[in-house]
Formats: sequence, structure tokens, C-alpha cells
Amino acid sequence: MMEWTDRHCRFFHRILTRNARLYTEMVTTPALIHGPRARLIGFDPAEHPVALQLGGSESKALAECSRLGEAEGYDEINLNIGCPSIRVQRGAFGACLMREPSLVGDCVAAMRAAVKIPVTVKCRIGVDDCDPEQSLFGFVETVSRAGCDTFVVHARKAWLKGLSAKENREVPPLDYELVYALKRARPDLKIVINGGITTLDATQSHLAQVDGVMMGRAAYQTPWVLAEVDRRLFAANRSVGSRVEVVESFLPYIARELANGTPLNVMTMHILGLFNGLPGARAFRRHLSENAIKRGAGVEVVRAALALVHEDSAERAAA
Repeated sequence: MMEWTDRHCRFFHRILTRNARLYTEMVTTPALIHGPRARLIGFDPAEHPVALQLGGSESKALAECSRLGEAEGYDEINLNIGCPSIRVQRGAFGACLMREPSLVGDCVAAMRAAVKIPVTVKCRIGVDDCDPEQSLFGFVETVSRAGCDTFVVHARKAWLKGLSAKENREVPPLDYELVYALKRARPDLKIVINGGITTLDATQSHLAQVDGVMMGRAAYQTPWVLAEVDRRLFAANRSVGSRVEVVESFLPYIARELANGTPLNVMTMHILGLFNGLPGARAFRRHLSENAIKRGAGVEVVRAALALVHEDSAERAAA
């Protein structure tokens, strides 16, 4: 979710759900140690609970970055062992570390020693031509001995050669049953399932087998799916109102960030999918895409885009 789940996206998603745990985009250890720290890991207190996701393979650097994340106020540090992109492979981290569980275990041990907040791991079921059951179970066994008790498992292999990062999210078949089997074999661990999950009905079905569900691109591309999370998954008596009201709740944040010099399009890019399927959704997206990039664009651009959607008429038609 690099370049997607930034702090503006997370603030917007928090309007839709108060209870779901939010994750940052993956931040690499060299970037965090040497780069603009405030821009990379700064976040609004409203985002809690929120986890910092790190990418790296050097235990000392990961420990240092974990300390920085804890000091910033994050609730969890998550080590990404699932990203298959070429750039990540060149950095010798991400999914290629599925082949090196002992190294991952050393990294986790160093990270846990550095912080008091939970350290978790996100992984795949395997890579390339490995046997996924042996790969996943062996990886989890080794890394859990280092003290990790929570694994977020993307239920696909990663093909490090021959498939692009995008293809790796779509082509390798999903194997949810293997993740269920992992939970049965390791009831002492918290197992969270990820990959291809797009609805709350599917989420509830998975929760009968595992401890948690991570929803990625579906939550970003169709964010309204998050509006029922608190009620259906956390038994919270809370309504977010209409989609228009959600955007209106986002406007004070937008105005504040505009005053701090944040370009409008950096924030509105995250709300483009909110009205998908409703009359005027295309006009809403077009207006924001064409006008939010203009110099001096402000909240009036968002208000004008809202005037193009017809949420009430769609609800009446559905009724």
C-alpha cells in the first residue's frame, strides 16, 4: 500500500471506522533513519489504533526504527515480509525474506528488545516454487520462537521472478485453507488473514476460522465498505451518517492541512472511490481529479464535487 495509506488517507478512514486498526504504508529503514522523519511517520492522534509498517532486513536498523515508531506514539510495529516488488527485492527485504526465517527471527528479536509495544510480522504463504505448507509453517515456527505472536498472512505465494508486483496480488491463487490450517496448528498465535477480501460478509466468514482480517486495496478503492465495520465487527452502536456527511467531516482536516501547505490533491486522492456506484460518482471523481491539482485549490473544490453526486436519490431508488 505504498503511496496509498499515508496519514491523510488514514485520517479519512478513521472517520469511517473508529475501531479497525490502521497501518501505515511500508517505510524502509534507510528512509526513516536518513530521511524526513516527520513526513514519513508523523500522524494525527485521531488515527489510533495505528501500526507502523517497516521494511528492512538489518536488525540494528529495524530496532532503531522501531524505537522511533514507539517514540512517535504508534501502537504496533509491523515488519513487512510480503512485498514482492523488484525495488524491494533489490533492497534484500520484503517477500524474499520468506527464504530466511532465521534472519527474520533475529530482526524480530532485536525489534522486540528495543520497544515495549507489540512487534508483528506480515508475510506470504511462500515464494516461487517452494512448498507453501512447509514454507509457511516453518517460517512461523522459527519467527515465533523469536517472540512474535501475531502473523498477518497474505494467502498467496509471491513469485519473485516472472510476475510484477501487481500480478503478484492477482495471479497466484489464494489458499485460505492453508491459513486456517496454520491457526489450527498454532492456536497460541494470533493469525490474521489477508488477500482478496473485499466485503464484510467475507470478513465475518474468515473470522470464524482466524483471529483477524486485513483488508487492503478494497478498503482504499471502495472506502464505504468501512462504514459498517464498527457495527458489524465490533458491536459498536455507531453510525457514520451519509457519504456526503463523511466528506464534510473530512473538510476541517483538509482546511487545516491546506493552511500548513499540503496540496489539495494529496488529500482528495483518497476519497475518489467513496461514491462508487452512485449517480454522479464519475463526475465527482473527474471534478476532483481536474481541479484539486490547480494552484490555490481549496475546500470549495471539494464542495463543488459533492454537489455533483446524488446519494439521496440512489438511496430512495434502493428502497
